[in-house]
Amino acid sequence: MEAPAKIILRLEVNGAITELAARPADLLLDLLREDLNLTGTKRGCDMGSCGCCTVHIDGQPRLACLTLAAEAQGKKITTIEAVADGAELHPLQAALAELGGSQCGFCTPGFIMTGIAFLKENTDPTRQEVRGAIGGNMCRCTGYMKIVDAFMHAAAVLRGEQTPYPNPDKVETGPSPRDLLP
Repeated sequence: MEAPAKIILRLEVNGAITELAARPADLLLDLLREDLNLTGTKRGCDMGSCGCCTVHIDGQPRLACLTLAAEAQGKKITTIEAVADGAELHPLQAALAELGGSQCGFCTPGFIMTGIAFLKENTDPTRQEVRGAIGGNMCRCTGYMKIVDAFMHAAAVLRGEQTPYPNPDKVETGPSPRDLLP
């Protein structure tokens, strides 16, 4: 049996226009991870139930494991790699890091992509609304409390009512234990 012919897709991914060859049944998740090496978008369940593969398509959260690459033709795709502004983390990224909202980190990109879209729509959420918003995202390491705390803090930062947490990469730390060895 002959393999389906590839089509050329023109996509805008993280602000850059790219053209890629894809089969009609190729998933956006595979195109992002394998062809563009954007591995922050995670493959979790392949059934749309964990949220690890959440990206934005024209500003709306979508599950890349359930989206055909061809469906993204001519649309703006944003992945976790484009969330930070250079070295400056998005307030939700910083809050998750500071408050311990991520442990192994596998699910974190999906929570962040879901959260950014949610916090644009709901600038002053209740804890219950946050829980509802993240209902499609699964974390196996946390009890979700610190994730909800991070969302609440990020919402307050985005409203200008809280100071953002510093970027963990910019925080001065003491010498590494290896530096202290003779």
